[in-house]
Amino acid sequence: MSSVFVESGTLYIVATPIGNLADISQRALDVLTQVDIIACEDTRHTQKLLSTYSIKNKTLSLHDHNERQRQDYVATLLQEGKSIALVSDAGTPLISDPGFHLVRHCRQLNLNVSPIPGACAAIAALSVAGLPTDRFSFEGFLPSKTGARQATLANLLEEPRTMVFYDAPRRAIDTVADIVKVLGGDRHVVISRELTKTFETIHSDTAENLLAWLKEDPNQLKGEMVLIIEGNKIDANAIPAKAIATLKLLLAEMKPKTACAITAEIYGVKKNALYEIALEMK
Repeated sequence: MSSVFVESGTLYIVATPIGNLADISQRALDVLTQVDIIACEDTRHTQKLLSTYSIKNKTLSLHDHNERQRQDYVATLLQEGKSIALVSDAGTPLISDPGFHLVRHCRQLNLNVSPIPGACAAIAALSVAGLPTDRFSFEGFLPSKTGARQATLANLLEEPRTMVFYDAPRRAIDTVADIVKVLGGDRHVVISRELTKTFETIHSDTAENLLAWLKEDPNQLKGEMVLIIEGNKIDANAIPAKAIATLKLLLAEMKPKTACAITAEIYGVKKNALYEIALEMK
């Protein structure tokens, strides 16, 4: 017998498997069984999971294209005492999936929103990547167009944290080629594809070697993919590009000594190193 009892007027954010249907908690199954309605990104997709666990419950379609239109309806149901579970097609809702507008709307109305934690592709991939995990940055989906993708990577050129992305495998060759071009061929990259599924693949190498591997094996361009990029290794003696840009702006308004002192305070770099750069600029 279940020890979980859902509360009326509560929106439950329920994590579901990212591949292997066994990767779901008993609490999540209890909630999905007991709530009045299950709001799904794709009702047909979620029905496969519900059928596996013999859950016969009313479903409601809620996705990127109708979320804002339906948030008032869902909020009204909650205000009437209904209990609702929100699920995405796979993993934890709202993590590059629909639900943000609904959750924000419900919280603004002081409605109860409760998480039912579980699988998340980004965290699963990070846990096996072999890259630093004490600090990391989740960047969502990379742009599909080359120019925008390269611009996004350029903005992250000096990011010191491990970076986690979602990307479509069919674009993997173009994406890794852009990483080589923008971040350098020696930057360490990990591709995690089809996590928890039959053809799960986790491949780690330099961007340049990874690009060659992808070109040699077309099978790696299928399924779902998490891309993890090593953060920029900071040289203790290097001056960040942002610091140099700030110094240049300040030099136009004040003496080098003052400009260097302010820049050093902002970015935590040595004044002497900045002063040498300032002399070159002058």
